[in-house]
Amino acid sequence: MAGRNQAADAPGRQGRMPESVVSVFGPRGGESKVDRAAKKALVSELSGVFKAANVVVVAHYAGLTVADMQKLRGQMKQAGGTIKVTKNRLAKIALDGTDVAIVAPLLKGPTVLAYSADPVAAPKVATDFAKANAKFVILGGALGATALNPDGVKSLAALPSLDELRAKLIGLIQAPATKLAQLANAPAAKLARVVQAYAKTGETG
Repeated sequence: MAGRNQAADAPGRQGRMPESVVSVFGPRGGESKVDRAAKKALVSELSGVFKAANVVVVAHYAGLTVADMQKLRGQMKQAGGTIKVTKNRLAKIALDGTDVAIVAPLLKGPTVLAYSADPVAAPKVATDFAKANAKFVILGGALGATALNPDGVKSLAALPSLDELRAKLIGLIQAPATKLAQLANAPAAKLARVVQAYAKTGETG
C-alpha cells in the first residue's frame, strides 16, 4: 500500500497535482481566475488591434530562431507594422467581428500574425523576410474583408507604400504648379514689353 501511495503522489502521475500545476489551474484542472482574466485582456487587446489594422498577414514560423524573430519584429516595427505570436484559439476569438476575421481558417500550427495600418507595409516586410528565410512561409492574409492567398500578399507587397504614394502625389501636384507659374509669367513678361513699347511710341509721337 505504501508503494502505491508513493506512486500516486509522484509528480507527473495520476494522483495529487504538482504545486506548479495547481498554481496555474484550479483544484480540478480548470483555469484560475488570474489566468482567465489575463486571456480575456489579451483577447480584448487583440480585437482592438485587428479592428484598427487594414491588413493582416498570416505565416508559419516553425524553425526560426529567437534571433530571426527579433530581426523580423525590428523590420516590421520600422515599417510601421507589428508582429504577434499568440495561441490560435485566442486569436480566432479576437478576430471574430472584425473586418479581417476571414484569416481565422489560416490559424493552424505555429502561426505568426503581421499587421499594419498601411495596407502595404506588413505584406512588404513579410514577403521580403520570406525570401531570405525559407522557414518563414506566408499562408495568406486579408486586406479588410478581402481574403488574400500567398500570391495576393506578394502582389500587395509589390505596390508602393502609403509614404511612397504620398511623395509621388506631392510630386505630381508640385510639377504642374511650376509649369503653370512658368506659363503665367511668360504672357505677363510679353504684356509688359508690349506696354513699354506703346509707352515709348506715345512719348515719341
